[in-house]
Amino acid sequence: MAEPFTVSVGVRGYETDSQGHLNQAVYLQYAEHARWSLLRASGITQADLLAEGVGPVVLETTVRYLSELRAGDETAVSCAFVWGERKTFRVEQTITKADGTVAATVSCVGGLLDLKERRMVAEPRARFRALAADPARLGL
Repeated sequence: MAEPFTVSVGVRGYETDSQGHLNQAVYLQYAEHARWSLLRASGITQADLLAEGVGPVVLETTVRYLSELRAGDETAVSCAFVWGERKTFRVEQTITKADGTVAATVSCVGGLLDLKERRMVAEPRARFRALAADPARLGL
C-alpha cells in the first residue's frame, strides 16, 4: 500500500480552548481539510462532484485523542481511503506532531450521496475512480 496522503496544518491560537489546547471539534476540521485536499490532489473538486449530482457524506466518526496540541504546533494530517464492496468506505487519518508524536487518530465511515435521489450511491468506488484524474491517490 502506498504512503497515505498528508497535508500540513499549523495550530492557530484562536482554535484553542480555555486550557490552551486545540479544541476537540477542530480535530474534525483538520481531518475534513485533509479529506478535501486529497480529493483535490486526485483531481476531484467540489464543483466536479456537484456537476455529477453527488456529494461525499460522513456517516460515523471516531476520534482518539492521544496527545494535546497547542497554539503554534505544526502537524501533518494523513488521509487514506479504505474501500469496501458496498455503499460505504472508510477514511483512516492520523494527526501527527512535528516531533512524530501521534496527537489523534480519526476514523470515518463515509459514503457518496446521490443529491437528487437522497440515497447512497451503490458503488462509490467506481464513481470516484471515474471522476479522478489520479485514482491511485485514492487507493483505486
